[in-house]
Amino acid sequence: MKLDPTQRYVSRLTQRTIALVLAGGRGDRLGELTAWRTKPAVPFGGCFRIIDFTLSNCINSGIRRIGILTQYKAHSLIRHVQRGWGFLRGEFGEFIELLPAQQRIAERWYAGTADAVFQNLDIIERHTAEFVLILAGDHIYKMDYGPMIARHTEADADLTIGCVAVPIERAGAFGVMALGGDGRIVDFVEKPQHPTPRPDDPSHALASMGIYVWRRAALIEALRADANDATSSHDFGKDVIPKAIVGGRVFGYPFEDAAGGQNYWRDIGTLDAFWEANLELTHVAPPLNLYDDDWPIWTYQEQLPPAKFVLDAPGRCGSARDSMVASGCIISGAEVRSSLLFCKVHVDERSVIEETVVLPEVRIGAECRIRRTVIDKGCVVPPGTHIGYDTVLDRSRFHVSPQGIALVTADRLRAMSDQ
Repeated sequence: MKLDPTQRYVSRLTQRTIALVLAGGRGDRLGELTAWRTKPAVPFGGCFRIIDFTLSNCINSGIRRIGILTQYKAHSLIRHVQRGWGFLRGEFGEFIELLPAQQRIAERWYAGTADAVFQNLDIIERHTAEFVLILAGDHIYKMDYGPMIARHTEADADLTIGCVAVPIERAGAFGVMALGGDGRIVDFVEKPQHPTPRPDDPSHALASMGIYVWRRAALIEALRADANDATSSHDFGKDVIPKAIVGGRVFGYPFEDAAGGQNYWRDIGTLDAFWEANLELTHVAPPLNLYDDDWPIWTYQEQLPPAKFVLDAPGRCGSARDSMVASGCIISGAEVRSSLLFCKVHVDERSVIEETVVLPEVRIGAECRIRRTVIDKGCVVPPGTHIGYDTVLDRSRFHVSPQGIALVTADRLRAMSDQ
């Protein structure tokens, strides 16, 4: 089938697609940031949650039938989706459905990514979509799924996998693939110890983005076969995809940004990656443009007053430089440099905050010195606290990442006060 480049053709394809967002993972590598929330619910970018990027990609691509598969500590995620994503109209066949593990088919919780979808096969069959788009809910990127579905249709594929080049030293955290000249996947290994480099660029490997377009009948057949395999771990990358490559038409789809240029894609699965990706947004020309009217990121936000900077005296001047400061913040005689502050953060006088990510509803007392830190939601940092200046002291009080980023949580602060 030849690819019709018209938008009408692509929009018809997205209308015949149902998206399933895998949002039940623990996100263990983020440590205490996911102690009370699943990874897709972690705040990002000043006013968003991580899952907002995947859901916005769906809406902007014209996909308005979406199921979100939840399991691990999903309360904050469910509340966010209910508050911010209830604008679709059921009478037009549009929906965002929350699909918690319900033991619908087997008497067990979701045992893997493939099992999570398998346990919702009745929902896939009820919504008579031609294509099933399976997405990870814990990555940051902007992508129009329409051209990928169109390429899938043109190739008469059973499965198409979104892929992106990643540095070879980081590729072991992903599924790594090799493509033939026609774009067909000829090899796929999940999280290899020794990733295969790209033939044209030995410093990079071609990694799976966790984005799969399935022909509906092929997906159902593959999942039923996997469910009947007692040796399977019921994971797409480890089990289902390698078997599909042997017996079916499986293609790779190299990623391009929704705007056709930058191919920004981040798996912010570690504290260092989370800190870095947030602070990138404060740069003059960040690799991820949040101010893009052509591809907006939707979310739920409280109605809050603008950020306020007060006091203008020597040593007590409320200011922010090279920073992003969300609504509801009050910077009272304090200095914020190269940092990202979420909503309702209060910083008291004579404090200096540098290269720090501060999640919502944090109160930082007077005369604090904080740098290279992530502060979790709801923390109250006592006056005079110094973080990021003495690694030995920081490690005795907080979790500190390999790159020296401290993670401050309410539980750790309470433990400090009890000592």
